[in-house]
Amino acid sequence: MQPIQLFDTASSTYTYVLFDENTRDALIIDPVDDQVERDLATLRQYGLKLLWTVETHAHADHITSAALLAEHAGARTAAPAGCGIKTAAVQLAHGDVLNFGKETLQAIHTPGHTAGSMSFLWRAHVFTGDTLLIHGCGRTDFQSGSASDLYDSITKVLFALPDSTTVWPAHDYQGRTHSTIGAEKAGNPRVAGKSREQFIAIMNALNLPKPKRIDEAVPANLSSGIRHDADGPTLPADGAAPPSAQHVQPAQGYAGDVAPALACQWWQSGQAVLVDVRTDAEREWVGFVPDAVPIAWKNWPGMAMNPEFDQAIKAAVPAGRKVLLLCRSGVRSIAAAKRATELGLEAYNILEGFEGNPDATAHRGNLGGWRKRGLPWRQN
Repeated sequence: MQPIQLFDTASSTYTYVLFDENTRDALIIDPVDDQVERDLATLRQYGLKLLWTVETHAHADHITSAALLAEHAGARTAAPAGCGIKTAAVQLAHGDVLNFGKETLQAIHTPGHTAGSMSFLWRAHVFTGDTLLIHGCGRTDFQSGSASDLYDSITKVLFALPDSTTVWPAHDYQGRTHSTIGAEKAGNPRVAGKSREQFIAIMNALNLPKPKRIDEAVPANLSSGIRHDADGPTLPADGAAPPSAQHVQPAQGYAGDVAPALACQWWQSGQAVLVDVRTDAEREWVGFVPDAVPIAWKNWPGMAMNPEFDQAIKAAVPAGRKVLLLCRSGVRSIAAAKRATELGLEAYNILEGFEGNPDATAHRGNLGGWRKRGLPWRQN
């Protein structure tokens, strides 16, 4: 039996779904928030009940959808105890086992890329995260990385598995999907035949650029993907207006971030056009803003980019008006604001989104958002 392997092009991240063929109980490893609708569709396609979301470490190149999947699918979150992901329901130690149906996933502590990094063993398959890649390995120059620890994790822990064990990495940048322990022992150019000192020298000489999303991704991933739109301030649970409610917060790549109240004021006064970039399904199920212009950033199902976005948003915004972008979590509206700016529009992201951030129980609607703030909305 093989895992279901899914790929996020933007971050070159592999996500894996494993399941019990009889009970249909499932778990997902390293899910990506931009792909949550894809992953939910995959669960429906295979008739699966998601029991667990599992992280190999706190990623620096994408934001996890663990909290979103906990909210939508009722899954429990699990993460390595040494990664500081305190919102995870289960803090995994070396040797711990997660059960899904009659299947089991065993945690293997493989530090080096980060101090808490883990790999996971299922049947004759090992999911290595950023520890062991296909003919490569994860970097060690940030997030408590250690080249010495990584060498031990690869050569003493992973290479102790049978040569036939299939290796499923968290990333690949050349279109490769999997390898084997035997193949990596024999041909991984960073590790095969290398002494510890040689390996450390190779890693120290990599001089890789800083991950583009590290400042956004790591804080969010330490909270299972719970984040604030555009890295906005934490909002009080009592619904009070945020401190910057009447001010534009500066942003990179677009005009700025605005609180829901200010966005509504601009919209109702005619200064700006309000564009809802959520999917038709989200507006139908969760609620919508009357008279907002619906232009999906990505199309449901599948979450492919909307090829008509550019033309539609240019047609929707008259000359001289601002455009306000609204989504659920801030990821799509920020991306849409950047694209609108590239198209020559004065574009702003609306902080908190339509539903606000998830609370400690991963429920939305309690910690801010357009709807929570009492602004115009309806539900079918």
